[in-house]
Amino acid sequence: MINILMIEDDAEFAQILIQYLSQFNISITNYEDPFLALSAINLSTYDLVILDLTLPGMDGLEVCKELVEKHDIPIIISSARSDITDKVIALELGADDYLPKPYDPRELEVRIKTILRRFNKSLESTNKLNTEIFHLNKEKKEITKNTIPLELTFAEYQIFSLLCENKASIISRYDILESMEADSDGTGGSIAVLINRIRSKIEENPKKPHYLLTVRGMGYKLVE
Repeated sequence: MINILMIEDDAEFAQILIQYLSQFNISITNYEDPFLALSAINLSTYDLVILDLTLPGMDGLEVCKELVEKHDIPIIISSARSDITDKVIALELGADDYLPKPYDPRELEVRIKTILRRFNKSLESTNKLNTEIFHLNKEKKEITKNTIPLELTFAEYQIFSLLCENKASIISRYDILESMEADSDGTGGSIAVLINRIRSKIEENPKKPHYLLTVRGMGYKLVE
């Protein structure tokens, strides 16, 4: 269920949207009073805000500004105000979309889902970056641990970059040998030596590795 906070003082229009969007698993809680809406968003969890600009007691642009400053939530402006300046200001403040009234509710439904897909994807990317310990930069041929570059030899880089590209997957000795260039110092007999050298640079205790694990009889894998 998608939960939406709507701030709309036209009760009849709000009811049309509530009824229409309910068939798409979208639940709307509407507030005609912007002050009540701003209080409600502090007490409940919403996925998106639909905001009118012409509101009693507080201009919608001020509401938009406060929402952007205090909450990480996508905002769709739904307004009959046709002044291009309002649209520009709203988008500059941080609104994600602007729908001039009147519009077809079907368009609103599509825009809601498009924005939420984009917003959720952005969150996933951010969370991944925040939790990623090892980061591979192929252009620089550099691998960092917690943003600090590792000092790796060419052969060590080749092995560790393969593991970084396939985190949590088991990489066999054969796969490692196939990925290494002919002039590197990786041979069948030295893979274990190179793995130990990498561990000495990334593990607190190389003899009890936490990140670069040996999977007996199968190969190696990098976990975070």
